Amino acid sequence: MNHDNSKKPSGKPPYDRSSSQDSLDELSMDDYWKELENINETKGNDHEEQEVVVVKEPDEGELEEEWLKEAGLSNLFGEATVDSQESMVVLATLTRTQAAAVQKRVDTVTQTMRKKNKQYQVPDVRDIFKQQNESKEKNFRLPKDKTGTTKIGALAPQDMKKIHALALIELTALFDILGTELKPQKAIKIKIKEFGLFGVPLSVLLEQDQKRVPGIRVPLIFQKVSVLTNSFLQQLNTSMSVFSSAFHFNLQLISQIEEGKLETEGLLRIPGVAVRVKNLCQELEAKFYDGTFIWENVKQHDAASLLKLFIRELPQPLLTVEYLKAFQDVQKLPTKKHQLQALNLLVLLLPEGNRDTLKALLEFLQRVIDHRDKNKMNLKNVAMVMAPNLFMFHSLGSKTTEQSEFVMAAGTASVMRFMIKYQNLLWTIPTFLVNQVRKQNAESQKKERKDKAMRKLLKKMAYDREKHEKQDKSGNDIKCLNEADVPQGVIRVQAPHLSKVSMAIQLTEELKAGDVVARFLSQKSGTVQVLKKEEVFLYEVGGNIGERCLDEDTYMKDLYQLNPNAEWIIKCKNC
Repeated sequence: MNHDNSKKPSGKPPYDRSSSQDSLDELSMDDYWKELENINETKGNDHEEQEVVVVKEPDEGELEEEWLKEAGLSNLFGEATVDSQESMVVLATLTRTQAAAVQKRVDTVTQTMRKKNKQYQVPDVRDIFKQQNESKEKNFRLPKDKTGTTKIGALAPQDMKKIHALALIELTALFDILGTELKPQKAIKIKIKEFGLFGVPLSVLLEQDQKRVPGIRVPLIFQKVSVLTNSFLQQLNTSMSVFSSAFHFNLQLISQIEEGKLETEGLLRIPGVAVRVKNLCQELEAKFYDGTFIWENVKQHDAASLLKLFIRELPQPLLTVEYLKAFQDVQKLPTKKHQLQALNLLVLLLPEGNRDTLKALLEFLQRVIDHRDKNKMNLKNVAMVMAPNLFMFHSLGSKTTEQSEFVMAAGTASVMRFMIKYQNLLWTIPTFLVNQVRKQNAESQKKERKDKAMRKLLKKMAYDREKHEKQDKSGNDIKCLNEADVPQGVIRVQAPHLSKVSMAIQLTEELKAGDVVARFLSQKSGTVQVLKKEEVFLYEVGGNIGERCLDEDTYMKDLYQLNPNAEWIIKCKNC
């Protein structure tokens, strides 16, 4: 949205609002327009002029080529960089609607290439989906309450890469079915700040902070001190010797706002004093990293304004250039269920740094709302105030009419409200996507076993037959010993990082992952004595999954039946 410095009317617009999604006509837009006024008034006072990020509008063929690349299917239009066998594994596990979404993009690329007289041959989509169509009825899904909830961050990186590709395909299929256009934007690279706090790309900010505190996932200025454990603070002391000891307690904006009490009336809604905010911004740039910035005199509303300024000044939006419009367009989907599905998939598509920072922001906003009786900031108020800070981006969209601006305002406020209210749901991975990853892994393993068998056959022909038979016999003996060691219906649980003790546990219909962890913690030996239940998790490792951290309500017998070849390991989340 583009806005000039003219003020928007705070009253009800002259046109009808009855068609707005999710009864938005009952929500007062005053807070939204006032926040826009505050943003526009501070534009001329910002500490540094930002370079405009130009968004490229690719032609339709280029757009679909990028889509297929991100979905891991680039070889379907002639690219040789992706293993065709890997693509066939992906295609074999797609649902009917997902396959239709891929087929639509392949058709578009095919037509574009023909127009451009491309010399290489594009495969016929009927051949591409022949295998998928033959096996689509074999898809399986297990009840979510039995196999447990999979949180973002619970899967191994190689499986998360597959989830990303599947989420893109599923989101596109959803938008296709509902008749909403999904066209990711593409930003052209520009000169950016390479150090500092405000106006620095999130990836650069994280990179410079990780040099000070290895492993952090959210910028230091954005984190909340209370989530730092004692052990992490010790690590902070060790790895950040150049910082003052007081730095730990004045790390960031969110912490300052919370330490100054979340009960402050109008928090986030009432702006700080512009001149003061500008001076604070400059002082933070100069003193934040050496720990000499003094927070004691920073007023609550000024700190809240700095937080919003930090979000707005990111050279690329927190929701990314590629998917910002898609987040905005969630409002166009017909039902709440569809909107939540789309938001969940969009969160999965965000880069890790953006996703983790967004999560920290939404959790903070919920804590503000939890004090609504005192600060007068309920879910509606917070959503209205934060929407323009999160969704406004100066290089997206053209000039609009006042009516279309209202539709956008109401829609983004609705999306903001959903993101805050349902944030726990949004940070989970749908079970059907996890099951598709399992199927991909199983299909890949079948191909690997065939290749291994062929290599073994060739090796057997090259080596002495008698020697090879002895090796086979030895291997079979070991296998028999292992199978005898763990009877059927029993799993062997190990904790190599915490204890030398392993446990044989009998599976029952009601046994949950939390029960297994509790049984382990009941031991009184080694590291176990100092561990707390919330620090330790049971992991499913191998078989048809890379690694998955189990929630405590996972029914172990059902999961074992789904992945009988997995190993079961107890460890700390950060081990």
